[in-house]
Amino acid sequence: MRLGYGEDSHLLEEGRPLYLCGLLLPSPLGAKAHSDGDAALHALTDALLSAFGLGDIGLLFPDTDPRWRDARSEIFLKEALNLVEARGGRLLQANLVIVLDRPKLAPHRQALAQNLSRLLGLPQDRVGLTFKTSEGLAPRHVQARAVVLLDG
Repeated sequence: MRLGYGEDSHLLEEGRPLYLCGLLLPSPLGAKAHSDGDAALHALTDALLSAFGLGDIGLLFPDTDPRWRDARSEIFLKEALNLVEARGGRLLQANLVIVLDRPKLAPHRQALAQNLSRLLGLPQDRVGLTFKTSEGLAPRHVQARAVVLLDG
């Protein structure tokens, strides 16, 4: 068994799209990032990579490389899953905590969970999804933390 941990955060700014768990959410603020800034998928990508000592998202997809400008984070997650599988790993469970003050994520829970399940190739009961706010400490900020359990 292997355990992986990852986290990611981005400042939010007007005029940028807000992607979380691979979905575009309605919001006047979006992540300031080189890629699409999907903090949830970035945290999951890092968690998968860490479980096999493969570095992090910045090592594989550096923000200095123009190929990744505005890239969708599903690309990063898929590559991390492929690297894990190439080493005999199999994802068993993923848990994700997203910290965001606005927009409220509860109305999007089902869609986010379904998309994560699809992207990870896991049944929904093996994908934990928790939403928190910063309690006003970081209202223009999104953060995600992920833990993954793998066989291999």
